Formats: sequence, structure tokens, C-alpha cells
Amino acid sequence: MAALGAGLLATGLASPAGATDDDGASTTVEPFGTTPEGTSVERWTLANGEMTVRVLTYGGVIQTLEVPDADGEVGNVVLGFPDLAGYVSDDDPYFGALIGRYGNRIAGGRFTLDGTTYQLPLNDGPNTLHGGPQGFDDQVWQATPVGDDDVAALRLELVSPDGDQGFPGTLTTTVTYSLDADSRLSIHYAATTDAPTVVNLTNHTYWNLAGEGSGDVYDQTLQIHAGAYTPVDETLIPTGEIAPVAGTPFDFREPTAVGARIREDDQQLLYGQGYDHNWVLDRTDDGAREGSDSEDALEEAAVVHDPGSGRTLTISTTEPGLQFYSGNFLDGTLVGTGGHVYRQSDAVVLETQHFPDSPNHPDFPSTVLRPGEVYDSTTVFALAH
Repeated sequence: MAALGAGLLATGLASPAGATDDDGASTTVEPFGTTPEGTSVERWTLANGEMTVRVLTYGGVIQTLEVPDADGEVGNVVLGFPDLAGYVSDDDPYFGALIGRYGNRIAGGRFTLDGTTYQLPLNDGPNTLHGGPQGFDDQVWQATPVGDDDVAALRLELVSPDGDQGFPGTLTTTVTYSLDADSRLSIHYAATTDAPTVVNLTNHTYWNLAGEGSGDVYDQTLQIHAGAYTPVDETLIPTGEIAPVAGTPFDFREPTAVGARIREDDQQLLYGQGYDHNWVLDRTDDGAREGSDSEDALEEAAVVHDPGSGRTLTISTTEPGLQFYSGNFLDGTLVGTGGHVYRQSDAVVLETQHFPDSPNHPDFPSTVLRPGEVYDSTTVFALAH
């Protein structure tokens, strides 16, 4: 898509409006331009305590997330664009976006449900990626502030009609971003359908705890609580195997520098040009969404630490899987919020999810959602320094 032209509001040009309570939690809103189709986009700012998060109604994007380092210096730790033009461009690599209807890849863009085969549009070589070429990341969501005296919160809503990107059923989705005084950003996903369908929602934030635009993350350490992962073929579709991480570059059971083994001669790393794989999380339950309270099922999944800034990110989730993507396809052609060019491995993406291509792997945890059921998933990002 073309740039939006002179009428586009760049970051910080509009005066925010909204509600702020006496305890410091605030949820404010400002205009953030207009899509090529003429739809107005808003930017909401959630602030509480030490952290500030800016969320766009376009794609539910987390545009910036500002938090102090060990010396008290506040910095933005996520990658993004300074204006709407970057997000509506075909070059946007899903910076900070909500992903749906189906996060990650579906082989051949095809799956069979209850005897009917559905064909989705292909947008990743021979496969469908992140819900198709016009997924949830390309939609304008309806926003409602829902915070209280202690928590700044925003609810986003989207109705995806039957047949949208080839998926069956009308899917009604709400995603709530909540920021508490302990520097925890929670994302709660809920969805219902009027016909059987498949659903796998996630968020695609790119993290660099040293600061957006500061360079590669090779020295930052990552720990993933997973003894197994799902190997892929040359198109990054899972083979169906659940493979142990022991003795491989995929063993992050102990904190390990992101770049420690990323250049090893390993066929899986060659396929992904780095890490772009799903880890099977070690859970004490089954990651059940069926009949369970998502808050009760939260378990720690991963920890990222930057030794330079002292910042630590801890991710907890109700989901059974975690996709670790090491920013392999950032190639120096995109300029971010801070005016810096983004290059390979300038961030890590950690997508809590059900497994890729699950509709075509009966042994994987099911992503089927039926009428009368509620898709219920929660992920919490806790930052400390």
C-alpha cells in the first residue's frame, strides 16, 4: 500500500484526551491517522506506575512500551513504526500486532474440519501465515477503556464474518490489554463462533530489552521452560514430530545467550535462517482452554534478560506453545520509531500460542472452537529491572 500522505498524524503530534485517576493509572486517546480506505485510527496510551504502553486500534498494535532500566533511564523496548504508513505497508513484519484468526502457519492454506475442506489464501510461499493476507493485524478494532483505580486497561473488539480469509463461522473476538502498578502487561483473548472453526490468537511484539534500535540481541539471555520443540520442513511447517531439545541449539532450559548457537550448522536453523520454531512448553496442566479458568492456568513460559540495562522480561501464559523468532528477516530496509534502521536479530519475538498447523496434526493440542464454547487465553508480560 502507498503512504498515507500529508494528512497522516505522526507520533506525538496530537493532544491526548481521556481519563486519569488519582492513583496514577491512566488511559488516554489521540488520533493516529486514517487508513487508505478512510477509517480513522486511534492511539491509546496506558500508563500505571513505571510503565507506559501505546496501543493502536489498527491491528491492536503495541507501538511502544517504555520502562526504566537499572539506572532509572526510561526507554522503549519494542520495535515499531513512528506513523500509520509503516503499519499499513505490505512491508510491515507484524510489528506488535494482534494475530488471527490463526497465528503461525497452516500448510498449503488448507485444513479439513467435520468433513469439509477449507482453502485459505496463501501469503507465505505455499502456506498461509498469521491468518492470511488480510488478517486481524490489518483490521481496525473498536476500543473501549475498561480500567479502574489500580489498572489501566483497554478492550478491543472485532467481528470477523463467515468466510473471512477462507475461515468458517462468524468469529467475535475481544482482546483486553491491562497494565498494573507492578509493571505487568496482561493480554486476555476471548472469542466465540456461530459455526465450527479453528482459532489461534497471539501477539507479535518484537522485544529488545536494551532499547529499540540499539542493535542486535545476541548477548541477551533467553530461558524457555520447554524440553521439546516441533521441528519443521523447508517451508517452516511442523513435521509432526515432538523432538527433545537436549543436545541441540534449541535447548534454552537454562538461561542462554540468544546468539550463542544461532550460527551452528544445524538443518533446523538453516530452514529458519535462525530461530523460527515452536517450543512445547513444560506445563503442570495440559494448557487446557476447555472448561478452565485462564487465570488459574497461567504458568511461566520464558524469561529474557539484558545484562547491559538490567531489564528482565518474564512471560507467563495459559497456552501450550511458544514461538521464538529471532528477527531473521529484518534486513535493514525498515526504519523504526527512534529513527534507527532495523537489521537481523535486532529483537526477539515470543508468541504464546497453540502449535503451528494444528488443524492438520490430530496429535497436537486442538485449535477447534465450536458454537457455545469460549476461546479463553491469557498471557502476561512482566518487566523488572
